[in-house]
Order: sequence, then structure tokens, then C-alpha cells
Amino acid sequence: MDNKPMNPLIRLHALGQRIWLDNLSRTLLRDGTLKKLVTDDRIAGVTSNPTIFFKAFSDSEHYREDLQKLKADPALTAEQRYEALAVADIQNACDILQPMYKSTAGDDGYVSLEVSPELAHDAAGTIAAGMRLKAAVKRDNLMIKVPATAAGLQAIEELIARGCSVNVTLMFSLKHVHDVAQAYLRGITRHIEGGGDARKVKSVASLFLSRVDTLIDKRLEAIGGDALALRGRSAVALARLSYRDFKATFGGEFKALAKKGVRPQPMLWASTGTKNPSYSDVLYVESLIGPNTVNTVPDATLAAFRDHGRAEATLETGMDAASEQFEALKRLGIDMEAAGETLQAEGLKLFADSFSQLLALTSG
Repeated sequence: MDNKPMNPLIRLHALGQRIWLDNLSRTLLRDGTLKKLVTDDRIAGVTSNPTIFFKAFSDSEHYREDLQKLKADPALTAEQRYEALAVADIQNACDILQPMYKSTAGDDGYVSLEVSPELAHDAAGTIAAGMRLKAAVKRDNLMIKVPATAAGLQAIEELIARGCSVNVTLMFSLKHVHDVAQAYLRGITRHIEGGGDARKVKSVASLFLSRVDTLIDKRLEAIGGDALALRGRSAVALARLSYRDFKATFGGEFKALAKKGVRPQPMLWASTGTKNPSYSDVLYVESLIGPNTVNTVPDATLAAFRDHGRAEATLETGMDAASEQFEALKRLGIDMEAAGETLQAEGLKLFADSFSQLLALTSG
């Protein structure tokens, strides 16, 4: 008899949560690693971004030949060369996850591709890029990643209205959560009114976590004294309050849309690799397990949770404590909405810097 304990990543499925891999490269695709993760760990999706692709292009030998061929064509821009490489990877990942996408009727099995960070404040440009990338990839289980900026919200609504599945990225506050949910609801309502099939559209709302604790902890340390006891709790509190708001938005009146095939927009926990070594390496997984959620994890966090993670329903166990954390921060003069705007601006800059580095790699 095999007494080996169940892989905790498998157990998450029974609790209603899906794990996505926050990584993609041709090495993962060609050495069978991604396929094995899907089979053994039931990884249900893959996310990518400019930082991930910059690392992949820099580290993996599998791009060199194709990149040389692309550089030999003087008619191509550096961005077109990047997209040619990235689109091929996205297509291959989509194909690996396609059986899961089909078997779950479109609930799982998505791969995300981000529009250029240079378009973060350009709604029209984001819409055009999103539709162009969707056409280039030609896979039903593609999600276009769009940041939750003011321009991004306009683009999200329009892309959803046009039947494009969207992963909303760079969310850092309850205001972002509210605004993104409303953009999704406006878009999917327009899609239905235009004769579209809501069952073919899915969206997730990606809330970034570890960066929240990094910023708020620094502010608490500057205050000192009793404030130090609040460190390491702000991101989990934000996620739990976001989930409370998710349930309020996608319950009640939403049932009328659900009858038309509209899916809720699950909360996705992003930036879940623990940055502070004094915190648990699975803090942002173990603390936030609940139904209708996704957790996108980097390789190290995935391995850590597989090794010693506890798969228990935890997401709604600390709602009162989450509210108390926000109240305590407010009393100390820490504005979580303003912090969210700061973090989003910093996140946009990080991705823009990675994108510039990518284009330097693919330039002639």
C-alpha cells in the first residue's frame, strides 16, 4: 500500500483553487517540464510578462537560431522579432493546456500574453495590440494581459466586449479590484448584447501581493514601536478583503448574468514569491486558499508548496483580522489606496525596463 501523502497542489483543486505557473520558456516547453507540471501537479495555467521573456531569451539556448534568422530580415522591428518568438512559445503552451481547457469547458487551461508596457496609458493602442496578438496566437485558451491603469480599464472593457479573454494585471488596491470588476461587467454585458457567447470569454483579476508587504513594512519600520507588530500582514489582509468584495460583486444581482453563461472574474493572487526571508516561503499560498481563486506562482514557490505546503481552506478565516489590519494602518496614516497607485507605477516601470531590455536583445 502506498502511504505517500497526497500532493498538496492536487488537494487545492478540491478546495476550488487553481495554480498557474508564473514562468514560460522554450526550455520548459522542450524538455517536457511544463507538460509534467500539468500532469503531476495539475497546473491549470501559465502566465508570462516582459521580465519572464527577458530571462528566457537571455538564459535559454533554444532561441538563438530563430533569433538569428529574424535578425537577418531588416524589414522586421525589434518588437516584431520579440513577438515572433513570444507568440510561438505562447502557442506551444496553449497546445499543452488545450486538453484541460476543453475538458473543463473553458474554466481552466489558459496562457497569458501581455501587451507592450509602452501602451499602459494608451487605451486605443492596447485594444489594437490585444486583438492583433489574439489573432496571431489563434488559440481559444489565450488571455491577453492588460494593466489596471485608467487607460487599461477602457481597453479591458472593449476587449471583453469583442470576445477577448483578459488577464488584468498590476492591481494593488481595493479600488483597483472594484474598478476592474466593473470594467469586466460592462464589457461582458456589451458582448452579450452584441450577440456574443459569454461562455467563450474569461477574465481574471490579478492582485499583486509581496510588493505590498515590502512597501508597507518599510513604512511601519519607519514608524517603529507598536507598528512593527503589523508587518507581514498587509498583503494577505488586502487579498482577503478583495475576496470579500469579489463575492459581493459576483453574487446577488450577478446571477442574472450567470444564467446567460457569464463566468465570474476570479481573483488571482500574483507576486506570490515571498521576498522577506523571515516570512514563510509559502505565505502567499497557504494563507489564501479558497474557491473561485487562482494563485500564480514562480518555480521556487511551486516547489516549496509541493514539498511542505498545507492545503486547507484559509482564505475566509481571517476576515475580521484583515479589516482590523486596514484600520490600524489607517490610524497610523498609511493610505492603502495611495500605496496601490505607487506600487502600480513602480510595477509599470519594472515591466517597461524589462521590455526595453528585450528589445535590445532582439534589435538588429
